Amino acid sequence: MTGAPTRVFIARLAGIAVFDPAGDQVGRVRDIVVALRLGPRPPRVLGLVVEVVRRRPVFLPITRVTVIEADAIIFDGRLNMRRFEQRASETLVIAEMLDRTVRLRESGERVMVVDVAMEPTRTRDWLLSKVAVRRTGGRGRGLRRRGESLVVDWDAVQGFSAVEHGQGAAGLIAAFERMKPADLANIVHELPEKRRTEVAMALDDERLADVLEELPEDDQIEILGKLEADRAADVLEAMGPDDAADLLGELPTEQRERLLTLMEPREAAPVRRLLTYPDYSAGGLMTTDPVIVPPDATVAEALAQIRNPDLNPALAAQVYVCRPPTATPTGHYLGTVHFQRLLREPPPTLVSGIVDTELEPLRPTMSLESVAMFLATYNLVAGAVVDDNGHLLGSVTIDDVLDHLLPADWRETVMDAGAEAGGGAGTDPEEEALRGIEGTS
Repeated sequence: MTGAPTRVFIARLAGIAVFDPAGDQVGRVRDIVVALRLGPRPPRVLGLVVEVVRRRPVFLPITRVTVIEADAIIFDGRLNMRRFEQRASETLVIAEMLDRTVRLRESGERVMVVDVAMEPTRTRDWLLSKVAVRRTGGRGRGLRRRGESLVVDWDAVQGFSAVEHGQGAAGLIAAFERMKPADLANIVHELPEKRRTEVAMALDDERLADVLEELPEDDQIEILGKLEADRAADVLEAMGPDDAADLLGELPTEQRERLLTLMEPREAAPVRRLLTYPDYSAGGLMTTDPVIVPPDATVAEALAQIRNPDLNPALAAQVYVCRPPTATPTGHYLGTVHFQRLLREPPPTLVSGIVDTELEPLRPTMSLESVAMFLATYNLVAGAVVDDNGHLLGSVTIDDVLDHLLPADWRETVMDAGAEAGGGAGTDPEEEALRGIEGTS
């Protein structure tokens, strides 16, 4: 392997780009596959799990990797597009080894794994050679400081083959810290239930809320059910009101009411309102947190609101002008100002002077099909929902319309389906030989 370093710490590979010989990026590293072996013998690295098109993981044999650098991996161009399926004899380093509690053989001291290093051998194999650990203060002989980190040889630790309950997930989360919520959700979806729960417990409320919004319904319900009730309520508060209402709507009545009661009243109120509307109506689809400004706001003030990086791009496409109060349900709805119009006007201009009053708003009772036709007719990505008394109730965005127009299991289908280009890929003899031989060792 040209350009191969003498030692690579695996957690640092998470998310780096994978390129073919022509320099085209084909995906990103998700994990490293190894085969544990009996006794202190270091595991052999079998290959990489690479996430390619449509967030689909495929297996790249380590024998096909030609260059490993700090910010890129290059392979020989041969890649079987068949979806990666982990075998019973295989272990994923990032998903399963990080955060494990193991013991130092010499002292018996309990330590936590924070990273694992691999090194090439003279025969061009790659083996796990080093383990970076952090002392936890467990029993052991000799002087030690809780929290101290050290790097030891692979054969200096034991316990990787044991099933651990209550394994942390800080290392795994750190490895994928910069991932978008949808990409992290894909990884969480494919973890074993035990590991999925551990990751959910370790994520902070905001990050977990973002991930939950991208997960299939079954995963959402499973994870929420594993959380303490108070924590579950906090996570629901961090979700968008429409997403929280969708999730709560799938729970038994008693559990739903308990969680709503534990939520802050001002956070629970819009969710309760959304739950009163049918699922496939404008009221059931809308979010109660669009961008709203009073008529005396300036263009500069409106633009400042839509610059919020946490704002859904579809919500940022429109600003709704309403008389106070500007929290939903608002005072009288005056109209919409489109993002492009804001960009064309001088910053001191009042929004009341550029509001679009000709666009009829949606009504909360309108059907999903009617909402979709409305957005398509006027080439919009969002639309205001206004009641019969002229109060703005919320906004329906195109992503929520598509979410309900697609089959109920579309998220899971995207996560589980293979890409059309490689869906018919057959058995790879080199891959089967590598993984088959290691599976028997």
